[in-house]
Amino acid sequence: MATYNCIIIDDEELARDLLENFVSRIDHLKLRGKFSSPIQALNSLKEESIDIVFLDIQMPEMTGIEFLKTLSISPAIIFTTAYDKYALAGYEYSVVDYLLKPFSFTRFVDATNKATELIDLKKGRGDNVSLKTDSIETLTVKADYKIHRIRVNDLVFIESKKEYVVYHTQNDKIMALGSLKALEETLPNTEFIRVHKSFIVSIHHVKSVEGNELNLGKVRIPIGGTYKEKAMKALF
Repeated sequence: MATYNCIIIDDEELARDLLENFVSRIDHLKLRGKFSSPIQALNSLKEESIDIVFLDIQMPEMTGIEFLKTLSISPAIIFTTAYDKYALAGYEYSVVDYLLKPFSFTRFVDATNKATELIDLKKGRGDNVSLKTDSIETLTVKADYKIHRIRVNDLVFIESKKEYVVYHTQNDKIMALGSLKALEETLPNTEFIRVHKSFIVSIHHVKSVEGNELNLGKVRIPIGGTYKEKAMKALF
């Protein structure tokens, strides 16, 4: 298994020590530093390749959110905080997970698993989605700590949500880590077409084209300008 370099940023010594203990119990995590302020951590991020940052929010010299605004790189961020009011900020900055103190080792493992899955996807090592051929083609998708089997014929469209994709079937929807680019290369281009930076649609579920929108029955999907010519050729 790959190794993931991580650092801890927290102004509380007990919190740093607890996180260090949790990290030491996971073989594929390697602690490259622990810091009492974000300013101290900046050099480490410049000098080493850091995959995961365990980041407190309320700190005196610079808050965790202010620190995120300074980053030119994008390691996987896991908030570790005593305050639940920053959940929305976590979403805005694509934070992988939000650990509310005090948290258990099990909850810590859940967060790190999300982070390593995301890192693997970005580096092309991901296995969140695989195409398997039985009598019917299916996508095997890891989401919500389960393995889902999605019939390709049931897929209506797939939507991008930052680091996630949402698989919309005729009766359900499943959100998982992933990218439309990877799916575009995986799904058969005779059945699926990228029509927008945020959407792949099943050609068979398109009812009609109305201006710059596709009518899929219960939903309408926009057609992006750069995708329109290719989409129209595939559809007609």
